[in-house]
Amino acid sequence: MNSINLIERFQLYSTWRFALGQTIVRYRDWLTEMELAEVQSASRIQRVLDRLSEDKLNIAFVAEFSRGKSELINAIFFADYGKRILPSSAGRTTMCPTELMYDETMAPALRLLPIETRARHASVTEFKNYPDEWHVRPLDTSSGDAMLEAFKHVSSTKRVPAETAKAYGLFNESDPDHQSQVGTDGMIEVPAWRHAVINFPHPLLAQGLVILDTPGLNAIGTEPELTLNLIPNAHAVLFILAADTGVTKSDIDVWRGHIAPKQDSGSKSAGQKGRLVVLNKIDSLWDELRTRSEIDAEIDKQIRTVATTLQLQEKQVFAISAQKGLVAKVHNDPQLLEKSRLQQLETALSDELIPAKQEIVRDFVSAEMRDLVGTTQRLIGARHASVAEQLRELDGLHGKNEDVVLGMMRKVTEEKNNFSQSLLRFQATRAIYANMQNDLFSAMGTESLKEDVRHTREQMLTATFSLGMRDAMQHLFDASRGKFERAGRIVAEITDMMAAMYKKFADEHGLKLGVPMPYSMLRYLKEIDRVEASYHKRFGTLEMITSERVILTRKFFEVVASRIKEAFDIANRDAETWLKSVMAPIEGQIKERQVQLRRRLDSIKRIHQATDTLDSRIAELRATDLEIQAQALQLDTLFQEIEALLTAHDLPGPPDMVLPRRR
Repeated sequence: MNSINLIERFQLYSTWRFALGQTIVRYRDWLTEMELAEVQSASRIQRVLDRLSEDKLNIAFVAEFSRGKSELINAIFFADYGKRILPSSAGRTTMCPTELMYDETMAPALRLLPIETRARHASVTEFKNYPDEWHVRPLDTSSGDAMLEAFKHVSSTKRVPAETAKAYGLFNESDPDHQSQVGTDGMIEVPAWRHAVINFPHPLLAQGLVILDTPGLNAIGTEPELTLNLIPNAHAVLFILAADTGVTKSDIDVWRGHIAPKQDSGSKSAGQKGRLVVLNKIDSLWDELRTRSEIDAEIDKQIRTVATTLQLQEKQVFAISAQKGLVAKVHNDPQLLEKSRLQQLETALSDELIPAKQEIVRDFVSAEMRDLVGTTQRLIGARHASVAEQLRELDGLHGKNEDVVLGMMRKVTEEKNNFSQSLLRFQATRAIYANMQNDLFSAMGTESLKEDVRHTREQMLTATFSLGMRDAMQHLFDASRGKFERAGRIVAEITDMMAAMYKKFADEHGLKLGVPMPYSMLRYLKEIDRVEASYHKRFGTLEMITSERVILTRKFFEVVASRIKEAFDIANRDAETWLKSVMAPIEGQIKERQVQLRRRLDSIKRIHQATDTLDSRIAELRATDLEIQAQALQLDTLFQEIEALLTAHDLPGPPDMVLPRRR
């Protein structure tokens, strides 16, 4: 599939998600039809469908200004419009971080968060929960010119007193470059907006693509949301340089401080997947007085220089002309497109990014569906075993006298009573389970976390030395880790207790139970580690800090706190789902066992009252057994369809579709 470009492969990926979702919907509907559905499985299936429907592919474009970020976005994603959608001209066209996405529940619009919000103790993520904090400008999507004009608002600026800019973390009085920007009136130019979200019904955005266009080093260094959240969580980061300027000091600062992949033992490594460097504007090297081979040699030399400077492999650096690539696509000029080298970058993104993203989704869906289908298979197995046992019992009644029938009735009644006694013990275990469940949610409680955050904020507000701030932050990281570690121990206790209960019911009553679904705190601990590493990388080496650094550090704290809170929120939702999934199999089979025991007893009672019903009852059970066997085959077929999609190496082909969302 190397010939398929990024857009085509992303469309195929969206079709794959749709096909997988439709197969899971058929499984859900089949469960209902076969009376195999229960509340917990329905909830988990909806969670999988929501994950497929809401799945996003995040691509961040990072560079200093005038490197051609917006032009590259236009060239890769919006050339079909026949004109530039994002503003692209000399100078700064992106003054604040800008997300391009589409949410069908909202009208097309440009949402702008005022720069004044930087003076408040809240992250951009938190402000997204409060629509009234944003300025909204509707988008006329029928007019490319109207959209282009609306998007120009992203580059708006305003003049504020230097002290105000300092409070926003945008002015450092000890920085000569900042001092030179102060006018005679004491005012300084700052972005008018802190963050922009463009809700735009482009087909790719509607399928889950999210594009992040970032400003230069100043904004990246002063907006913690970029450093700790948006850039690290992007599935791909394209770092754009300009061939006419080479790698500048500010480029190196951006790369090393915010993007650079970890190196293995000091050697050049392949780096993190999805981190690519784009050497843009190679058309500045095109010279009619030089041959094509001479120009190519010069470009290759620049690639080697960039790779050496940034400690990368050469295959991670792509020399292109975004402007010429856009022109070539608009005018359908294949020769110019080839010369622009844009397709090489698109192919690299296509071959690396989409499969990696698909693998993440595949792993999640596979784990959930295999456990759900396994639970259904065991439930069907339990039904089959119960019917088979009834058939053996009734077959044995042929030609027997009334005493044998009464003996059989006593046997089933005793079995029913014994099962009832086991249920009493199970209810006692449920009480212990409920207490442990409360302990788990208490360990990961958001109220306790809020108290830790409040305490840390107070310490940071009073700290004037770096050591005091670092100690306060370290306490928050350690306390958060401690909560997850305690939660992990409780999860292990719950798992052991439920495994023992599974085994007891399997041994004593023949229930078809596997092992409890695993659950680990590792994911959340790693997120705490990642946020802590980002914080120490930026602030861990200073002994004393300036007042500007104090402001910036405190702003970073708000984003750190927000990221930790998000990790706890996710962990609580995952824990709730896991607790239901652990209890659902045994509850489902207990319910099924109760139904089958009652049916067995009723059947023998009817036979005792009228012996001529024996043969008809046996015939009913055999018909039921055939239906159960047919259910097992149908389930296998559905599971094979799901597995075929999950294990497919190639993505399916038909056109775009949109997954149904929860109503």
